[in-house]
Amino acid sequence: MLRAGLGRRSCLCGGGLWRSPRPAAASGSASPRCPGALSGASASPRNGGGARGEGAPPAGASNVKPLDAVKILDLTRVLAGPFATMILGDLGAEVIKVERPGAGDDTRAWGPPFAGTESVYFLSVNRNKKSIAINMKDSKGAKLIRELAAVSDVFVENYIPGKLAEMGLGYEDIKKIAPHIVYCSITGYGQTGPMVQRGGYDSIAAAVSGLMHITGHEVACLTHVAANYLNCKIEAKRWGTAHGSIVPYQAFKTKDGYIVVGAGNDQQFVTVCKILNLPEVSKDSRYRTNTLRVQNRKELIDILSTRFSEKATIEWLQLFEGSGVPYGPINNMQQVFSDPQVLHNGLVMEMNHPTAGKIAVPGPGVRYSEFAVSHPKPPPLVGQHTVEILKGMLGYEDDAIEELLHTGAVAQHEVR
Repeated sequence: MLRAGLGRRSCLCGGGLWRSPRPAAASGSASPRCPGALSGASASPRNGGGARGEGAPPAGASNVKPLDAVKILDLTRVLAGPFATMILGDLGAEVIKVERPGAGDDTRAWGPPFAGTESVYFLSVNRNKKSIAINMKDSKGAKLIRELAAVSDVFVENYIPGKLAEMGLGYEDIKKIAPHIVYCSITGYGQTGPMVQRGGYDSIAAAVSGLMHITGHEVACLTHVAANYLNCKIEAKRWGTAHGSIVPYQAFKTKDGYIVVGAGNDQQFVTVCKILNLPEVSKDSRYRTNTLRVQNRKELIDILSTRFSEKATIEWLQLFEGSGVPYGPINNMQQVFSDPQVLHNGLVMEMNHPTAGKIAVPGPGVRYSEFAVSHPKPPPLVGQHTVEILKGMLGYEDDAIEELLHTGAVAQHEVR
């Protein structure tokens, strides 16, 4: 679950988040207002522009990103939080990732595979961030977090509820020193309730929510299943790739692989039968409507499966091309990243990492009319930017930073 706390100076207007300027920080600088608004996957922000895959923004665009000048203090680890803050970084925000000295984010150790010594899992969700290594259990470290919050716009964390409050870093604590802040808390089960102290990973969520009960190992997010139970008390079944309410709508084994076909209406079903050269099936009274096809699922799927097994996947893809019926192959990774549409959309981002060398990660599946999501910064090393952040954001002098380093309250990674 995601929970956001808005300080007194925050408000919603014009469809986006706006906040009044913060009081000047110790360094004497105040951040400007948020220059843009968060919007959906097909967005046209006021400030900025163009398709990422084209490399450069359209002529006349300034390439100012919608979250330029917005500072995100990121205390998240593992997946949900880092993925969220990575997207904010893609949109131009300055993301300060707080990690524990030494080990850093848990996912830095998740592997193989590794790129050099770096976990590929970690690399996949941590681009466009700076890392500061702070021991939050040290009183000096907790003080640094509060100071950073005071000069940031958004505070994001995904700890078990109550853990940060024990360190004086909960929402009520941060709100006192940063009334402008947007405090976002991501948890597995919410802020209250009998399971609030349990951690949550995606596989756990799939199991607890009933998703794996529906699909087995092939997990698909079918929200209608919940509505079926809530409204009709219909218990879910395991459908695999199939759909409980539409037939045919599933994967079919071909001579050399699989193809997924979904006939969303009766006319599309007739088209499917025509492509499969099964005109008698489309005329069969048992299959003329979707309701009838659902009722006679087994017999129909047996017929279709037999026919699909007679040709290779590429042959079926060619036959379905231009038919208007939703379809597609089940691709492996090599096929995914050689797919013409993936290449056209520029969905792979390459960058040079200080220790792993040249790396590639999936880019955001979002396009904007006014700016390109290009020139990404590589995921940081643990504490790579500690001194830079202490100087640039908090105005710390060299002797103060040296003391923090000496006492172990912070750590700086030296890039060789």
